[in-house]
Amino acid sequence: MIGRVYLDNAATTPVDPVVAEAMRPWLEGGSGNPSSLHAPGRLAREAVEHARRQVAALLNADPGELVFTGSGTEADNLALIGISESFAPREFHLVTSGIEHPAVLSTCDYLIRRGAEVTYLPVEANGIVSPASLQAALRPMTRLVSVMAANNVTGAVQPVAELARVAHEHGALFHTDAVQAVGKLPLDVRIQSIDLLSLSAHKLYGPQGVGVLYLREGVELEPLVHGGGQEGGLRSGTENVAGLVGLGKAAALALASLAEENARLVRMGERILTDLASSIPHAYLIGDRYRRLPGHLCVGFQGQEGEAIKLLLVLDELGISVSTGSACSAHHSGEPSSVLLAMGFDPVRARGSLRITLGRFNTDADVDRLLKALPEAVESLRPITTHSPVT
Repeated sequence: MIGRVYLDNAATTPVDPVVAEAMRPWLEGGSGNPSSLHAPGRLAREAVEHARRQVAALLNADPGELVFTGSGTEADNLALIGISESFAPREFHLVTSGIEHPAVLSTCDYLIRRGAEVTYLPVEANGIVSPASLQAALRPMTRLVSVMAANNVTGAVQPVAELARVAHEHGALFHTDAVQAVGKLPLDVRIQSIDLLSLSAHKLYGPQGVGVLYLREGVELEPLVHGGGQEGGLRSGTENVAGLVGLGKAAALALASLAEENARLVRMGERILTDLASSIPHAYLIGDRYRRLPGHLCVGFQGQEGEAIKLLLVLDELGISVSTGSACSAHHSGEPSSVLLAMGFDPVRARGSLRITLGRFNTDADVDRLLKALPEAVESLRPITTHSPVT
């Protein structure tokens, strides 16, 4: 039986077998409470702190600057709400972009209801935020700028270092949701002058349900979760030892293989684009051709944008898993993508992206199956309409 081809790594990555093996002893009864003083507790504490050192090495951070959370979403919430709590609501102005993940955009909605002001930066047609637009949006009360490192729909890589520089020149802090980027791009919180950074284990071949907030030394925020005072008092609750061990191992693997893996993913991604240009002439790439995550393709089909979900289901029947956009917005799958709308797409075209995201365990044989199946799947859908040409 032919196995399934999984091409939705932006939604979640499979747990690397090496990561699973590192977690196994802690899932089979070997875990004490890291806050306990007896031997099992001390072993668990050392496992947690070893994981902290491994993640810190991936970011070039100090281990003491990491706060373990339950997800990247929680890390985003802790960053935005935790910083805002240091100011009166009407003295807090946040600048973000119109292409952020719902974890940031929904948190902004919450802050607005509490009296804060939020400015949403536009993006260029390639899905990239301009530092000049940030400069124009800053106000005397701007306390925090939050722009993602790479977009989860288009894969567009944002100019994080330049945006951080503009924010700092104004006296504001800079946060980046790097959930999609960590382990795929070289990120250095020192060189890029990042104050706060969010990441999630399940996007870099670790387990689901584990996240991190990097918090630069000296930056203060209020906790969201109160209790026993774990994680320096910023995230109470008994640590998920097995999950954190998995995160640490995943971070170490990513650091060791980053350059080699990126080159492989870029090669496979370019092969797909080259083939589609001839096999499906009305296919087009959404977002910048080069400033995007390796192996991350967001593709539209001119005149057939309204058929994207049907196309996904056809491919699914053929054993190929892809996405029509962010997995976290799947319950709004019939609605236009907020990311594509922000890029200037009309509501019809904004419904019609197909996201193909390659990962560590994909092979050339997987690409072969996609390139055979996709043209046939597109051909099986409703004929191309007299839709406006793509610009």
